[in-house]
Amino acid sequence: MGRFPESDRDCGGQGWAGSAVTASELDLWFVREILPLEPVLMQFLRRNWRNESDLTDLCQDTYIKVYEAAAHERPEKPKSFLLTTARNLLADRVRRERIVPIEAVGDVDVLNAAIDEPGPERVVVARDELRVLQEALDKLPKRCREAVYLKQVEGLSRREIAARMGVGEETVKQHLSNGMYALADLLNAKPADLRKKP
Repeated sequence: MGRFPESDRDCGGQGWAGSAVTASELDLWFVREILPLEPVLMQFLRRNWRNESDLTDLCQDTYIKVYEAAAHERPEKPKSFLLTTARNLLADRVRRERIVPIEAVGDVDVLNAAIDEPGPERVVVARDELRVLQEALDKLPKRCREAVYLKQVEGLSRREIAARMGVGEETVKQHLSNGMYALADLLNAKPADLRKKP
């Protein structure tokens, strides 16, 4: 059995390439490089997947993918490779859950599935609600409005908003808090109050 490479320098920067790797070498690498990253992996999964009961399975699936990939070529950066694998696994799972097989639907007429198009009254009400919301957003201070928009419309995290706005996360938290409270106050005001300029 050959010596297990401790770093990329030990194997010419090629990982496993060009050498026959034994299962025990792969196991040692996995235990030394990947398993200690489990807290990081679980934190990543918790932050990016809502269903707590899936986390253990997602963790194990990620380990399997990493192990299988490492059998062919050892990743240069185990932590990055582990988290990228987990992210790809989550993306695949989201795609699978959004797809409904046609067999599951069967005959649409039998299910009495009507197209749920809103009637003209609902369209008018929805447009009016959007107009009122836009007027309320326009009344927010610029930075609060920007933070609320980035959070609620674009779905960015506080860290991403902070980077986009060029401020700290605590500042973003304050902008969001102030903006949401002000928005709630404006939306709970009478419609005539929204038309007045402050």
